[in-house]
Amino acid sequence: MGVRLVLWDIDGTLVDTAGHGATAFADAFRAVFGRPPEGMVPMAGRTDHEIALAILERSSVTDGESHLPAMWRELATALNGKQQVIRDDGRALPGAEAVLQELSRREGVLQSLLTGNIEANAATKLGAFGLDRWLDLGIGGYGSDGGVRSGLVEVALGRARELRGVELTPADVVLVGDTPLDVAAGHAAGVRVVAVASGYSSEDDLRAAGPDLVLEDLRDTEAAVEAILAA
Repeated sequence: MGVRLVLWDIDGTLVDTAGHGATAFADAFRAVFGRPPEGMVPMAGRTDHEIALAILERSSVTDGESHLPAMWRELATALNGKQQVIRDDGRALPGAEAVLQELSRREGVLQSLLTGNIEANAATKLGAFGLDRWLDLGIGGYGSDGGVRSGLVEVALGRARELRGVELTPADVVLVGDTPLDVAAGHAAGVRVVAVASGYSSEDDLRAAGPDLVLEDLRDTEAAVEAILAA
């Protein structure tokens, strides 16, 4: 087997932040505009880029793209300030750390992220539970890189090439996520997808989306590693 790049989703796949990620959006909006947003929007499986634009539109803010740099800055500040309550109220999902650790021992395996979170908040969420040490965050694809989730695979491949000198193709990538939107992104990018029913979607809903494999959760380390590294 050549080099394999495992790209992990965060929320619902590796961690549960007890809703504090969502409240950080409201805090960020208030910091930028001096008022609360006019309601929230669906978030599961969506990038922060998509979520922010939807919140801005719902709150009658025009030219949403121009406000994203300020939103990213305040979103990072808001979530960083919640790291202790995330640690207190949330959790690393069962089996997540053991699977990350075992994959980190495997020769020829790189692990990073394909997540809707902006880069700073991905690090905050994982750091709250010590999971960041098993991942190469520098070569991930993040919600701050763009709004099309499938496009983040190319972002990660480009960073692996430029920063680590590793030339990979979509055939070398496996995406691990917990929603049908993760599965759809993997299909669009031409990568293998392992879906984990530990978050926002049921096993039946995930199977209907057509991933390569579905796991109930990550508790069985050997089964999860075998599924992720399967040819």
